[in-house]
Amino acid sequence: MHKHYLWRLGAITLLGLSLTTCKKHDDVCDENAPATVTVFATGLNNPRGLKFGPDRQLYVAEAGTGGTNSTEGQCLQVPAPVGPFLGSTTGGRISLINAAGVRFTVNDQLPSARGGGGNGDIVGVADVAFIDHKLYALISGAGCSHGVPSIPNSIVRINTNNQWEQVANLSRFITNNPVENPPEGDFEPDGDWYSMINVNSQLYTVEANSGQLNKVSTDGDIRRIVDFSALEGHVVPTVVAYRDGYFYVGNLNTFPIVEGSSKIWRISPGGEVQEWATGFTTILGLTFDNRGNLYVLENTVGAQFPTPGLGRIVRVNQSRNKQVIATGLSLPTGITYGPDGHLYVSNVGFGPTGIGGGQVLKVTLNNCDCEDDDTHKVDAKG
Repeated sequence: MHKHYLWRLGAITLLGLSLTTCKKHDDVCDENAPATVTVFATGLNNPRGLKFGPDRQLYVAEAGTGGTNSTEGQCLQVPAPVGPFLGSTTGGRISLINAAGVRFTVNDQLPSARGGGGNGDIVGVADVAFIDHKLYALISGAGCSHGVPSIPNSIVRINTNNQWEQVANLSRFITNNPVENPPEGDFEPDGDWYSMINVNSQLYTVEANSGQLNKVSTDGDIRRIVDFSALEGHVVPTVVAYRDGYFYVGNLNTFPIVEGSSKIWRISPGGEVQEWATGFTTILGLTFDNRGNLYVLENTVGAQFPTPGLGRIVRVNQSRNKQVIATGLSLPTGITYGPDGHLYVSNVGFGPTGIGGGQVLKVTLNNCDCEDDDTHKVDAKG
C-alpha cells in the first residue's frame, strides 16, 4: 500500500467521546442517525487488520516497530524512497483487546521492517483470521527485500507460548507466479500483503503492490483468483470482504491521491470481476453488518498524501446509496464489525506516532445494528 508517504503532524481529531446505549432491532430504526466514535484501546504499534475471534475478543494485527538489519547487496531491494527496508525477525505483534479495552500480547515474535532506509513506513503483521478456533496471521514485513532473509512473507498459524508455524510461503508464490503487468518504479519483490479473510475454511488474501486476490489453503496451496494488473493496471487493491457468495475488493490507488478515484469490485468465486461501486478515496477497509450494509474505511480524503484527521467511514446500503457516518479519523488502516453491533477501527495505523500511539476506535452505530446475527458472516466459520 505504501508509495511516497508525506507525514503531516497535527492533533488527532475524533468525533464525540460519549458512549451510547445499544437498542434492539424492534426499536425505531433511523439509518441516518449519526455514529459516535470513542477511543476503545491504546498502546498499539502501527495497528492494521483486526477481527473478532470465536471467543468474542478482538484480535489486532500490528505492523510493529521495524528493524535494523539491511540486506542491500544480498537481494533485490524495494526502490527508494519507499525502500530500502531495515528488518527484524521480531517486532511485529498480535494483540488481544478485551471488552474493557485492555490490551494483552498474543505474540510479539513476528517480523517487522521499516522502509525509507529506516525512516519510512513500517510493515509487519498485516491481518489476522480464524479457522476452527485457530488464529492465522498475514505477514507482510518479511522476506529478503524487507531485511528479513530467514523468514519469507507468509501466512502463519499462531500457537501458544509465543510460537508460530508457517502455513504458506507468499514470497515464493509471488516470485514464481508474476502478474501480467508488475508495477514499475516501486516493485515489492516479496509483495505488499494487506488483507486476509476466512471463507469456508479457506483463506483469501489481497496483495497490493502487484495487484492480486489469492486463495490459500491451510496445507499451503496458493491459487490466484484475480490479477488486477491485467484488468485495471496498477490500482493497488488493498482489502477484501465477503457476503452471500461474492467477494468485494477495494483499492487504495496510487499517490498523489485523486479524490474519488478508488473503487469496489464484486468478484464471483470463479473470478469474474464486476465494478460494483465507485467514487471512494484511499480504501483501506471493508466490512458488512448483519443487515447487508457495507462500511468503507477511507484513509485520507481531501489531501494529496496520507494526512492525520482526514479519514472517514462511508456506509453503502444494499441499494448502493452512500452515507458518511464518521469523519476526523487519523490514518485509519482497518475496520471490522463486532458481535455487539458496532464497528471497530484501527486508528493511527502508521506515521510518526504509530509506535505506541496506535489506537482502536469503537464506532457506535445507530439502533439499526445492535444484535449479532449468525445469518451472515464476513468470515464464514470465522
